[in-house]
Amino acid sequence: MAIFEDLRVFSGNAHPELAQQICSYLGITLGRSEAFKFSNDETFVKILENVREKDVFLIQPIAVPVNDNLIELLIMIDAMRRASAGRITTVIPYYAYGRTDKKDQPRVAITARLVADFISMAGADRVLTMNLHAGQIQGFFNIPLDELSAIPLLANNFKERNLDDLVVVAPDVGAARRARNIADLLGAPIAIIEKQRLGNDDRAEAVSLIGSVEGRNALLVDDEILTGGTMVSAAGLLKEKGALDVYCCAVHPLLSGTAPELLRDSELKEVVVTDTLPVPQEKQFGDLKVLSVASLLGEAIHRIHSGLSVGAMFEH
Repeated sequence: MAIFEDLRVFSGNAHPELAQQICSYLGITLGRSEAFKFSNDETFVKILENVREKDVFLIQPIAVPVNDNLIELLIMIDAMRRASAGRITTVIPYYAYGRTDKKDQPRVAITARLVADFISMAGADRVLTMNLHAGQIQGFFNIPLDELSAIPLLANNFKERNLDDLVVVAPDVGAARRARNIADLLGAPIAIIEKQRLGNDDRAEAVSLIGSVEGRNALLVDDEILTGGTMVSAAGLLKEKGALDVYCCAVHPLLSGTAPELLRDSELKEVVVTDTLPVPQEKQFGDLKVLSVASLLGEAIHRIHSGLSVGAMFEH
């Protein structure tokens, strides 16, 4: 396929499996590079092939360890720029620090904007990402940014099951728009849970429900699962309100700490996520289903490289 003649895809250490799947979709081989740490904890990156005037895509979600993978990405960008790459697109399936998108407390940083500045200053020409925590993060970049959505992918997973009397539930007010989007795709009504956050330690609890779930199957929707506390608390509340089976889906499976155990032992019948972040074996459990976003990202890369519309991917 000559259209990919000048296209090169490289991966950092954050999620090489996803990068390989993207290359399989595109019908190309993954670019050769190396990235490792010296004994003094400094990161070293070297590109092992010619990228002069090539259209380069760097696959690197800002996954745990977040700061290590972020720095590795920045060094990869700089290495590509100094190797005279024609265009550098950073493919960041998960954009970390997205929660710190505003100054909601005195004397705090807007880290989401700071990370955007880092990426731009390192030499990236454009960014491809998925389901940002807050839409305004797009405006933090002074370079072109394409944001893909995995919501249709998640919706199709449940649409194929033909669940009876389904209601889509937002686990908090902030997730209401995502819930509405997936509800529209499924032809289902929505309900919203009021959530109370307990300090700055990621703990939250569901306190009330707007809407009815009695005698219906419920689908909780959010952009990410961190500690699992929000989903577990929400599932418990929905069961108290008379819901039948409770499912949940999210784009980004951070699954920190004891989240896998909490989710496994909760009222949730199934947890569906995507592979924007790696899900190691020790974080997997029987009721967890992982959907691949490789074809979605691969198609977007093909369209960016070919000068085609990315937005057209989501037009009905």
